[in-house]
Amino acid sequence: MDEEYDVIVLGTGLTECILSGLLSVDGKKVLHMDRNEYYGGECASLNLQQAWDHFKEEGVPPEDLGKPRNYNIDMVPKFLMANGKLVKILLHTKVTRYLEFKSVDGSYVTKKGKVHKVPATEIEALSSRLMGLLEKGRFKDFLVFVVEFDPNDRDTHKGLDVNGNTADMLKKYKLDKSTMDFIGHALALYRDEDWPNRSCVETIERVRLYHESLLQHGKSPYLYPLYGLGDLPQAFARLSAIYGGTYMLSKPIDGFEFDSNGRVCGVISEGQTARCRAVIADPSYFPDRVEQIGQVIRCICIIDHPIGSTNNSESCQIILPQNQYGRQNDIYISCVSFAHHVAPPGKYIVMISTIVETDDPRSEVNAALNLLGEVHHSFYSVSPIFLPKNDSQTDGIFISNSYDATTHFESVAEDVIRIFREYTGEEDVSRILIPAPNDDPQQDS
Repeated sequence: MDEEYDVIVLGTGLTECILSGLLSVDGKKVLHMDRNEYYGGECASLNLQQAWDHFKEEGVPPEDLGKPRNYNIDMVPKFLMANGKLVKILLHTKVTRYLEFKSVDGSYVTKKGKVHKVPATEIEALSSRLMGLLEKGRFKDFLVFVVEFDPNDRDTHKGLDVNGNTADMLKKYKLDKSTMDFIGHALALYRDEDWPNRSCVETIERVRLYHESLLQHGKSPYLYPLYGLGDLPQAFARLSAIYGGTYMLSKPIDGFEFDSNGRVCGVISEGQTARCRAVIADPSYFPDRVEQIGQVIRCICIIDHPIGSTNNSESCQIILPQNQYGRQNDIYISCVSFAHHVAPPGKYIVMISTIVETDDPRSEVNAALNLLGEVHHSFYSVSPIFLPKNDSQTDGIFISNSYDATTHFESVAEDVIRIFREYTGEEDVSRILIPAPNDDPQQDS
């Protein structure tokens, strides 16, 4: 605490740990602190007893749920797009040597209350029950167009105005409303109903990311780490430590010191002050410098069977498009199981999440709960969504966004890149060269 650091990172959530790892490799002197006694922050994975205590459940976990130590329950479950930004950061930083991943079995979407596989290939499009025969052909033509599209090759534009919006592009293929729904919400992964007004090139890139990620493993475009998401922050923390980063857990933050220009220059903890040139933190450390833009309702369920209509999948994602349920925001379901070493044999962990729109948040996930069948136990939480409102260039405080309701990490990767750009002035994370494992400055133990 009596040293001076280039940056002090507060909170060991995934965003903060990625940044501490990147900046440590880049030669910055990093101190990483957390008020909690465990890594992960909101991204922590807890055993059943820890989850029982965290959600303030009465009594002890029932014996029929299995041994508490066999659980790794994610507080904010999300999947990784196989060809997405976070996976590229994982590969670039080589932290994959600390982790093992398993492909998610399938991606699904609802239509008229029924669960259907999301078609993302020509073959799947022709066999899908989401569409009629003529619609299948039109959707197949759209997918071929997306795969072949090159913004710099006019021959692949097929007469499309690349400066136009998504709605105009979809009209060209005469797709019906339900098909447009799963293109926008299950393939392009937009979160609101304004997406038809977005750039057609952006939508093409989003659908192609889904398609390219699907080609990586075949079952779905998503990956999930064995033993839960809690190992992801720890992998980046280990990277930071290898390159000189200092870690302190169970460290209360009592305040901050600022210079005459209003820029942060110290973090106070237990009567000591660590000097710094900048601070990176999750929103909970600076409640006066963030604004709340909404809330997320999350429901974690323990079941002993696969979710119906998912081909007995041991893991899956299901998206409930918002306009099918009279909502403004989609409802998301993610399911993992004993196959990922996060639950005892035969048990599945399902997370339901969405943006709160009413005064009765629990009722907003009922449509998803109805798809699960018998639930042995459920945990509910409502979390605020914060965005920074400070001027980071003036006060030297770089605050991450809260985790959203989606079941994928693309928004987290975008937030990492945003903070990296604001702090370093550079856009490209990949310019940080990560030596091969045998070139590490310290030996792994």
